[in-house]
Amino acid sequence: MNKRMLWISIFVFSGFLVRAQNVTLTAEQVKALTPDWKGERFADGRPRVSDVLLERLKSVSIEEAWGFLRNKGYQNQFEGDWTILNPDSVMTGRAVTAQYMPLRPDMEKVIKDKGRIEKRIGATNSWPIDVLKNGDVYVADSYGKIIDGTLIGDNLGNAIYAKSKRGLIFYGSVRDMEGLSEIKGFNAWIKGQDPSYIQQMMLGGINVPIRIGRASVLPGDVILAKKAGTIFIPAFLLEDLVLSSEFIQLRDDFGHQRLREGKYTPGQIDTEWTDQIKKDFLHWLDENPGKLPMSRSELDQYMKSRTW
Repeated sequence: MNKRMLWISIFVFSGFLVRAQNVTLTAEQVKALTPDWKGERFADGRPRVSDVLLERLKSVSIEEAWGFLRNKGYQNQFEGDWTILNPDSVMTGRAVTAQYMPLRPDMEKVIKDKGRIEKRIGATNSWPIDVLKNGDVYVADSYGKIIDGTLIGDNLGNAIYAKSKRGLIFYGSVRDMEGLSEIKGFNAWIKGQDPSYIQQMMLGGINVPIRIGRASVLPGDVILAKKAGTIFIPAFLLEDLVLSSEFIQLRDDFGHQRLREGKYTPGQIDTEWTDQIKKDFLHWLDENPGKLPMSRSELDQYMKSRTW
């Protein structure tokens, strides 16, 4: 059995035993879960995608990202129907995951004992916040619990934003929405809010695989969160996804302009382009360098493998 299959077997058949050794997965375990990522990683093993790509990702629509991932075989990366703190803003970032479960005293004792050994401070729902870095998004599965399931209030919200300059995605609830709304730059995708405080819940693990509604999420996944919903992107697919979306946007801009000018018919633009249209498109790119969200060398390299 190769190393990757060994780790998968451990996660499937002995998931709790692995996590009982540590509150969070080790860097090697995270690497084993994300072997297709070949770039830089954080010390905790999570893929470290570039800040430039995270910024460019903001211009990608949910539909474009969803379609790209489905074509790659990733059909379970979207979740919708959120309550959003600031629905007109966009959030991208790198996932720090946390799993919460209904309270079971014996298991909670194991988790808290491990936390003390690892010198973790405070209540367990603050532990994931302590590991956040700039550009991270706190993503938690709290199994949709609303009443007595509020993972944070405005105090922890301020701590999240101070560390990550981002916000959160909770398959569960928060409290103090009024206070959270006053944190400039902070945003939240949640399933509900309630004035109650967290009860009868326990932390199951940090930076472990989790489920967010319809989606499977791994530590280090790239987040695209918009009004239409949230997409969880495997890190190794991010660059290709962004370039694909940007190319489609350029192609559409060119096509719309030429249709307005009456140079081509809809049938010519909506089918595979002739060599004449391709040549015209390349000339249009030369005349409109300000429209390119990527470098021309990136675009030229991408188009070599692109089916027009």
